Amino acid sequence: MDSALVDQVRRFNRTVTQRVGALDDAFLSRDRPLGQARLLWEIGPEECEVRALRSRLDLDSGYLSRLLRALQADGLVVVDTDDVDGRVRKARLTPAGLAERAELNRRSDDLAASILGSLTGHQRDRLVEAMAVVERLLVASMVRIGIVEARHPDARQCVRAYFADLARRFDGGFDPARSLPADEEELTLPAGLLLVATLHSDPVGCCGLRLHRDGYAEVKRMWVSPTVRGLGLGRRLLAELEVRATAHGVRTLRLETNKTLTEAVGLYRSTGYREVAPFNDEPYAHHWFEKTLVPADAAAG
Repeated sequence: MDSALVDQVRRFNRTVTQRVGALDDAFLSRDRPLGQARLLWEIGPEECEVRALRSRLDLDSGYLSRLLRALQADGLVVVDTDDVDGRVRKARLTPAGLAERAELNRRSDDLAASILGSLTGHQRDRLVEAMAVVERLLVASMVRIGIVEARHPDARQCVRAYFADLARRFDGGFDPARSLPADEEELTLPAGLLLVATLHSDPVGCCGLRLHRDGYAEVKRMWVSPTVRGLGLGRRLLAELEVRATAHGVRTLRLETNKTLTEAVGLYRSTGYREVAPFNDEPYAHHWFEKTLVPADAAAG
Protein backbone atom coordinates (compact mmCIF):
# COMPACT_ATOMS: atom_id res chain seq x y z
CA MET A 1 0.00 0.00 0.00
CA ASP A 2 1.27 3.49 -0.90
CA SER A 3 2.59 5.05 2.33
CA ALA A 4 1.51 8.53 1.19
CA LEU A 5 -2.10 7.33 0.90
CA VAL A 6 -1.92 5.73 4.35
CA ASP A 7 -0.54 8.97 5.82
CA GLN A 8 -3.37 10.99 4.25
CA VAL A 9 -6.02 8.68 5.67
CA ARG A 10 -4.46 8.95 9.12
CA ARG A 11 -4.35 12.76 8.94
CA PHE A 12 -8.00 12.78 7.92
CA ASN A 13 -8.92 10.51 10.84
CA ARG A 14 -7.09 12.73 13.32
CA THR A 15 -8.79 15.86 12.03
CA VAL A 16 -12.26 14.35 12.08
CA THR A 17 -12.00 12.79 15.53
CA GLN A 18 -10.81 16.10 16.98
CA ARG A 19 -13.42 18.24 15.18
CA VAL A 20 -16.42 16.10 16.15
CA GLY A 21 -15.32 15.76 19.77
CA ALA A 22 -14.60 12.03 19.70
CA LEU A 23 -11.61 12.59 22.00
CA ASP A 24 -13.70 14.14 24.76
CA ASP A 25 -14.82 12.10 27.77
CA ALA A 26 -17.94 14.26 27.82
CA PHE A 27 -19.17 14.16 24.21
CA LEU A 28 -21.23 17.23 23.32
CA SER A 29 -20.67 18.45 26.91
CA ARG A 30 -22.73 15.61 28.34
CA ASP A 31 -21.56 13.15 31.00
CA ARG A 32 -20.65 10.31 28.67
CA PRO A 33 -18.17 9.55 25.85
CA LEU A 34 -19.03 9.22 22.19
CA GLY A 35 -19.45 5.44 22.32
CA GLN A 36 -22.27 5.61 24.85
CA ALA A 37 -23.92 8.52 23.04
CA ARG A 38 -23.82 6.67 19.73
CA LEU A 39 -25.35 3.59 21.34
CA LEU A 40 -28.27 5.66 22.64
CA TRP A 41 -28.85 6.90 19.12
CA GLU A 42 -28.72 3.40 17.60
CA ILE A 43 -31.14 1.88 20.09
CA GLY A 44 -33.62 4.55 19.08
CA PRO A 45 -37.18 5.14 20.28
CA GLU A 46 -38.13 1.46 19.82
CA GLU A 47 -36.49 -1.58 21.37
CA CYS A 48 -33.62 -3.16 19.48
CA GLU A 49 -32.01 -6.60 19.60
CA VAL A 50 -28.55 -6.51 21.16
CA ARG A 51 -27.12 -8.73 18.44
CA ALA A 52 -28.43 -6.29 15.82
CA LEU A 53 -26.65 -3.44 17.61
CA ARG A 54 -23.43 -5.44 17.70
CA SER A 55 -23.68 -6.18 13.98
CA ARG A 56 -24.69 -2.66 12.95
CA LEU A 57 -21.86 -1.01 14.89
CA ASP A 58 -19.27 -3.77 14.31
CA LEU A 59 -18.60 -3.93 18.05
CA ASP A 60 -17.00 -6.65 20.11
CA SER A 61 -19.65 -8.31 22.29
CA GLY A 62 -17.67 -7.59 25.46
CA TYR A 63 -17.29 -3.90 24.68
CA LEU A 64 -20.96 -3.59 23.77
CA SER A 65 -21.91 -5.22 27.07
CA ARG A 66 -19.77 -2.70 28.96
CA LEU A 67 -21.43 0.19 27.12
CA LEU A 68 -24.88 -1.18 27.90
CA ARG A 69 -24.03 -1.70 31.57
CA ALA A 70 -22.84 1.90 31.86
CA LEU A 71 -26.08 3.18 30.34
CA GLN A 72 -28.12 0.88 32.55
CA ALA A 73 -26.31 2.18 35.62
CA ASP A 74 -27.29 5.71 34.60
CA GLY A 75 -30.92 4.65 34.27
CA LEU A 76 -31.01 5.31 30.53
CA VAL A 77 -31.36 1.77 29.16
CA VAL A 78 -33.13 -1.45 30.11
CA VAL A 79 -32.00 -4.81 28.70
CA ASP A 80 -34.56 -7.65 28.75
CA THR A 81 -34.82 -11.11 27.26
CA ASP A 82 -37.32 -11.72 24.48
CA ASP A 83 -40.69 -13.11 25.60
CA VAL A 84 -40.64 -15.81 22.92
CA ASP A 85 -36.93 -16.66 22.67
CA GLY A 86 -35.03 -16.32 25.93
CA ARG A 87 -31.71 -16.40 24.07
CA VAL A 88 -32.48 -13.04 22.45
CA ARG A 89 -31.71 -9.88 24.42
CA LYS A 90 -33.36 -6.58 23.64
CA ALA A 91 -32.39 -3.06 24.68
CA ARG A 92 -34.82 -0.18 25.07
CA LEU A 93 -34.51 3.38 26.27
CA THR A 94 -36.14 4.47 29.50
CA PRO A 95 -37.98 7.82 29.63
CA ALA A 96 -34.72 9.34 30.88
CA GLY A 97 -32.88 7.66 28.00
CA LEU A 98 -35.33 9.07 25.46
CA ALA A 99 -34.87 12.54 26.92
CA GLU A 100 -31.08 12.20 26.81
CA ARG A 101 -31.22 10.98 23.22
CA ALA A 102 -33.33 14.00 22.25
CA GLU A 103 -30.84 16.35 23.91
CA LEU A 104 -27.91 14.67 22.19
CA ASN A 105 -29.78 14.99 18.90
CA ARG A 106 -30.26 18.73 19.44
CA ARG A 107 -26.61 19.23 20.33
CA SER A 108 -25.49 17.18 17.34
CA ASP A 109 -27.46 19.52 15.10
CA ASP A 110 -25.75 22.46 16.79
CA LEU A 111 -22.31 20.90 16.23
CA ALA A 112 -23.03 20.31 12.55
CA ALA A 113 -24.28 23.88 12.19
CA SER A 114 -21.10 25.18 13.87
CA ILE A 115 -18.94 23.28 11.39
CA LEU A 116 -20.85 24.75 8.45
CA GLY A 117 -21.28 28.18 9.97
CA SER A 118 -17.64 29.20 9.67
CA LEU A 119 -17.53 28.41 5.95
CA THR A 120 -18.70 30.31 2.90
CA GLY A 121 -21.68 29.02 0.93
CA HIS A 122 -19.39 27.53 -1.71
CA GLN A 123 -17.25 25.86 0.95
CA ARG A 124 -20.33 24.40 2.61
CA ASP A 125 -21.45 22.85 -0.66
CA ARG A 126 -17.98 21.42 -1.28
CA LEU A 127 -17.76 20.00 2.23
CA VAL A 128 -21.17 18.33 2.13
CA GLU A 129 -20.51 16.90 -1.34
CA ALA A 130 -17.12 15.60 -0.21
CA MET A 131 -18.66 14.09 2.92
CA ALA A 132 -21.20 12.21 0.79
CA VAL A 133 -18.39 10.76 -1.32
CA VAL A 134 -16.32 9.84 1.73
CA GLU A 135 -19.32 8.21 3.40
CA ARG A 136 -20.02 6.00 0.38
CA LEU A 137 -16.37 5.02 0.05
CA LEU A 138 -16.13 4.20 3.75
CA VAL A 139 -19.23 2.03 3.46
CA ALA A 140 -17.63 0.30 0.47
CA SER A 141 -14.51 -0.34 2.55
CA MET A 142 -16.59 -2.11 5.21
CA VAL A 143 -17.97 -4.72 2.80
CA ARG A 144 -16.36 -8.12 3.31
CA ILE A 145 -16.18 -10.85 0.65
CA GLY A 146 -15.55 -14.53 1.28
CA ILE A 147 -16.48 -18.05 0.24
CA VAL A 148 -19.70 -19.19 1.89
CA GLU A 149 -21.26 -22.64 1.70
CA ALA A 150 -24.10 -22.56 -0.82
CA ARG A 151 -26.41 -24.06 1.81
CA HIS A 152 -25.66 -21.32 4.34
CA PRO A 153 -28.63 -19.04 5.14
CA ASP A 154 -26.74 -15.98 3.87
CA ALA A 155 -26.08 -17.68 0.54
CA ARG A 156 -29.68 -18.79 0.17
CA GLN A 157 -30.91 -15.31 1.04
CA CYS A 158 -28.73 -13.85 -1.72
CA VAL A 159 -29.94 -16.37 -4.31
CA ARG A 160 -33.58 -15.74 -3.41
CA ALA A 161 -33.02 -12.00 -3.76
CA TYR A 162 -31.25 -12.60 -7.08
CA PHE A 163 -34.23 -14.55 -8.43
CA ALA A 164 -36.67 -11.92 -7.17
CA ASP A 165 -34.62 -9.16 -8.81
CA LEU A 166 -34.63 -10.96 -12.15
CA ALA A 167 -38.38 -11.57 -11.89
CA ARG A 168 -38.95 -7.83 -11.45
CA ARG A 169 -36.66 -6.75 -14.25
CA PHE A 170 -37.05 -9.32 -17.02
CA ASP A 171 -39.75 -8.89 -19.62
CA GLY A 172 -42.28 -11.57 -18.74
CA GLY A 173 -40.66 -12.31 -15.38
CA PHE A 174 -38.22 -15.05 -14.45
CA ASP A 175 -38.83 -18.72 -13.64
CA PRO A 176 -35.77 -20.49 -12.16
CA ALA A 177 -37.14 -23.81 -13.38
CA ARG A 178 -36.79 -22.67 -17.01
CA SER A 179 -33.26 -21.35 -16.57
CA LEU A 180 -30.16 -23.53 -16.84
CA PRO A 181 -29.48 -24.89 -13.34
CA ALA A 182 -26.68 -23.90 -11.00
CA ASP A 183 -27.71 -25.73 -7.86
CA GLU A 184 -26.06 -25.70 -4.46
CA GLU A 185 -23.92 -28.78 -5.20
CA GLU A 186 -22.54 -27.15 -8.35
CA LEU A 187 -21.55 -24.05 -6.36
CA THR A 188 -19.79 -26.04 -3.64
CA LEU A 189 -16.18 -27.20 -3.88
CA PRO A 190 -14.85 -29.14 -5.68
CA ALA A 191 -17.59 -28.48 -8.27
CA GLY A 192 -17.61 -24.73 -7.73
CA LEU A 193 -17.88 -22.03 -5.10
CA LEU A 194 -19.99 -19.10 -4.04
CA LEU A 195 -18.70 -15.73 -2.87
CA VAL A 196 -20.93 -13.72 -0.55
CA ALA A 197 -20.44 -10.06 0.31
CA THR A 198 -21.57 -8.85 3.73
CA LEU A 199 -22.00 -5.42 5.27
CA HIS A 200 -22.43 -5.35 9.06
CA SER A 201 -22.92 -9.13 8.84
CA ASP A 202 -25.84 -8.73 6.42
CA PRO A 203 -25.51 -10.40 2.98
CA VAL A 204 -25.50 -7.74 0.24
CA GLY A 205 -24.13 -9.54 -2.80
CA CYS A 206 -23.00 -12.83 -4.27
CA CYS A 207 -21.18 -14.32 -7.24
CA GLY A 208 -20.83 -18.01 -8.08
CA LEU A 209 -18.25 -20.03 -9.98
CA ARG A 210 -19.09 -23.34 -11.65
CA LEU A 211 -15.95 -25.24 -12.56
CA HIS A 212 -15.56 -27.56 -15.57
CA ARG A 213 -12.93 -30.16 -16.25
CA ASP A 214 -11.53 -28.74 -19.48
CA GLY A 215 -10.03 -25.52 -18.05
CA TYR A 216 -13.01 -23.22 -18.21
CA ALA A 217 -15.61 -22.08 -15.71
CA GLU A 218 -18.86 -20.14 -15.66
CA VAL A 219 -19.87 -17.11 -13.63
CA LYS A 220 -23.26 -17.70 -12.02
CA ARG A 221 -25.64 -15.92 -9.63
CA MET A 222 -24.08 -12.45 -9.92
CA TRP A 223 -26.15 -10.17 -7.67
CA VAL A 224 -25.67 -6.93 -5.73
CA SER A 225 -28.27 -5.57 -3.34
CA PRO A 226 -29.89 -2.26 -4.37
CA THR A 227 -28.82 -0.88 -0.98
CA VAL A 228 -25.14 -0.96 -1.97
CA ARG A 229 -25.24 -0.45 -5.73
CA GLY A 230 -22.93 2.24 -6.99
CA LEU A 231 -20.15 1.26 -4.55
CA GLY A 232 -18.23 -0.85 -7.06
CA LEU A 233 -19.19 -4.08 -5.31
CA GLY A 234 -20.04 -5.92 -8.53
CA ARG A 235 -16.58 -5.15 -9.87
CA ARG A 236 -15.00 -6.33 -6.60
CA LEU A 237 -16.96 -9.57 -6.61
CA LEU A 238 -16.04 -10.30 -10.20
CA ALA A 239 -12.34 -9.54 -9.60
CA GLU A 240 -12.27 -11.78 -6.54
CA LEU A 241 -14.01 -14.55 -8.46
CA GLU A 242 -11.41 -14.31 -11.21
CA VAL A 243 -8.63 -14.69 -8.63
CA ARG A 244 -10.33 -17.78 -7.21
CA ALA A 245 -10.89 -19.19 -10.70
CA THR A 246 -7.24 -18.70 -11.64
CA ALA A 247 -6.18 -20.50 -8.45
CA HIS A 248 -8.26 -23.47 -9.59
CA GLY A 249 -6.52 -23.58 -12.97
CA VAL A 250 -9.25 -21.85 -14.94
CA ARG A 251 -8.01 -20.17 -18.11
CA THR A 252 -11.33 -19.21 -19.69
CA LEU A 253 -14.24 -17.67 -17.83
CA ARG A 254 -17.66 -17.54 -19.45
CA LEU A 255 -21.00 -15.99 -18.59
CA GLU A 256 -24.31 -15.05 -20.13
CA THR A 257 -26.70 -12.24 -19.25
CA ASN A 258 -30.02 -10.66 -20.17
CA LYS A 259 -30.33 -7.47 -22.22
CA THR A 260 -32.28 -5.71 -19.47
CA LEU A 261 -29.28 -5.94 -17.12
CA THR A 262 -27.52 -3.03 -18.79
CA GLU A 263 -25.26 -2.30 -15.82
CA ALA A 264 -24.04 -5.92 -15.84
CA VAL A 265 -23.37 -5.79 -19.58
CA GLY A 266 -21.38 -2.59 -19.07
CA LEU A 267 -19.43 -4.14 -16.19
CA TYR A 268 -18.42 -7.19 -18.19
CA ARG A 269 -17.33 -5.17 -21.19
CA SER A 270 -15.32 -2.75 -19.05
CA THR A 271 -13.49 -5.57 -17.27
CA GLY A 272 -12.17 -7.32 -20.34
CA TYR A 273 -14.97 -9.69 -21.31
CA ARG A 274 -15.60 -9.98 -25.04
CA GLU A 275 -18.94 -10.89 -26.55
CA VAL A 276 -18.95 -14.30 -28.23
CA ALA A 277 -21.41 -16.59 -29.99
CA PRO A 278 -23.89 -18.39 -27.73
CA PHE A 279 -22.24 -21.33 -25.96
CA ASN A 280 -25.38 -22.64 -24.26
CA ASP A 281 -29.16 -22.53 -24.66
CA GLU A 282 -30.01 -20.35 -21.66
CA PRO A 283 -33.54 -19.09 -22.52
CA TYR A 284 -33.13 -15.79 -20.67
CA ALA A 285 -29.78 -14.84 -22.23
CA HIS A 286 -29.20 -12.25 -24.94
CA HIS A 287 -25.45 -11.77 -24.50
CA TRP A 288 -22.68 -14.34 -24.04
CA PHE A 289 -19.24 -13.26 -22.82
CA GLU A 290 -15.82 -14.83 -22.42
CA LYS A 291 -12.53 -13.76 -20.84
CA THR A 292 -9.09 -15.35 -20.89
CA LEU A 293 -7.52 -15.34 -17.43
CA VAL A 294 -3.81 -14.82 -16.94
CA PRO A 295 -2.12 -16.75 -14.10
CA ALA A 296 -0.61 -14.53 -11.40
CA ASP A 297 2.92 -15.76 -12.04
CA ALA A 298 2.61 -15.09 -15.78
CA ALA A 299 1.20 -11.60 -15.12
CA ALA A 300 4.08 -10.81 -12.77
CA GLY A 301 6.63 -11.92 -15.38
